[in-house]
Amino acid sequence: MLLNFIYRLTQIIIRFILGINGGIVVKGKENVPLKGGVIIAANHISYLDPPLIGAVLPRRATFMARKGLFAIPVLRWAIKQTAIPVDRQRTSPSTIKKAVRRLKSGEAVVLFPEGKRSETGELLEGKRGIGMVARLSNAPIVPVFIKGTDRALPVDARWLRRARITVVFDKPIYYTLSHEENYPVQPDYEDISRRIMAAIGELKRCYADNGR
Repeated sequence: MLLNFIYRLTQIIIRFILGINGGIVVKGKENVPLKGGVIIAANHISYLDPPLIGAVLPRRATFMARKGLFAIPVLRWAIKQTAIPVDRQRTSPSTIKKAVRRLKSGEAVVLFPEGKRSETGELLEGKRGIGMVARLSNAPIVPVFIKGTDRALPVDARWLRRARITVVFDKPIYYTLSHEENYPVQPDYEDISRRIMAAIGELKRCYADNGR
């Protein structure tokens, strides 16, 4: 009960701060399933992205976060409550299993398929790990495009800068990967990751390049 209260209060505070700092536009929030396991797969351009997604997502989220964050005293307690530690150099089988277990128990798990921030704003190649999680859980995947956080909190910035932020949630991909029509019985994880990144790329073309 207390943890839920703290989570909701944190959401309100983050939305308030970002709202007065330039504003937040959220599109497609109704596309996020409110029940059952779901993978939220977003591009990554700023350290602001995880708290932003947590603040605007219409349900409580579990994050896959780099393990170094768990060593920061001021963040350790909060991160342990909401995140699964990930070694960015080598994703261990136990990490994949934890994510799959969370999804099968009905949680929303937020992943950044690129595995690290893009310092140029261009999409990076998706890592194999998200393909494994998607394949083993068969959870629907909601592609997400984030725009503006790289201006609000650029690389090496110490303070927020005024910027308008946009978050777009696409319709979930509900296919069961192992039985999708015209899809191999044993799909390769890299190909699944590429498909997810392609969906995010399509959002980017619609909402970044056209200035929408």
